[in-house]
Amino acid sequence: MKSLKTFAGFMCLATSMLAAPHVQAGQLADRIASGQSIRIGFANEPPYGFPGDNNEPKGIVNTYVIAVLHKMGYDKVEPVVADWGGLIPGLQAGRLDIITGGFAILGKRCANITFSEPMMRVTNAFIVKKGNPEGIHSYKDLVSKNAVFVTGAGYGTVGNAKQEGVPDANIMQVPGQAEILAAVESGRAAAGGSDYLSAGEIVKKSPGKVEVTNPDDLPEQYTNYVGIGFSNNDKDFIEKFNAAQKQYIGTPEMLKAVAPYGYDEKSLPGDKTTEWLCANR
Repeated sequence: MKSLKTFAGFMCLATSMLAAPHVQAGQLADRIASGQSIRIGFANEPPYGFPGDNNEPKGIVNTYVIAVLHKMGYDKVEPVVADWGGLIPGLQAGRLDIITGGFAILGKRCANITFSEPMMRVTNAFIVKKGNPEGIHSYKDLVSKNAVFVTGAGYGTVGNAKQEGVPDANIMQVPGQAEILAAVESGRAAAGGSDYLSAGEIVKKSPGKVEVTNPDDLPEQYTNYVGIGFSNNDKDFIEKFNAAQKQYIGTPEMLKAVAPYGYDEKSLPGDKTTEWLCANR
């Protein structure tokens, strides 16, 4: 993508795995001052974050974060690819400096990390077999039919399903998109839970076999807002990041950069704040 290539000359791209040993970091500002790279952690979760052919950090949130950091004057970035469920623990343990890839701002997450102001609005949807033979459109349908629901470990849809009464025994948690698709295709799960954009990406991998349900069939309360995750020790850096993103978000430059991944004006977060979301999601 053109916007990523623009920064290729500035970035030190050294993809590493979360399990690899790292020196325990101090605050992010201290790392930057000492000349170290900013370690951006993300999972392989298109369209939000994924590694490109040359290990560039691609996707909506990666493209956005790299642009904001560039405007702040920071271009030395190290992408770190990990399983979704390992990103928050990696941030807490000091192995990562920033986590991207589409983390919804939820109260349970706010208790462990600090989020930037939201940069995206996302709706949820289900992935079902073509024609939706079991008639699954909502969590209530899962409950009434005693159906198995598959979703990613650490996804917000896990909590949504539990809140709507889906029993733990009927919630299958898997590492990511490929496993969600496999469970629905094989019939081990009646529906897979994801956000609407990711669901569209999953369906592309199985043309004619699965489809995406109407996101309007799910309650509005499960519309989420994506933020960038930071360590609780980096409040000063987060304030500067928020100031920079305020000048960038919604601009023609920003919308053009993320448009190839499906982000448009409808994806802008509106007037929701991180403080409100931490208290109400």
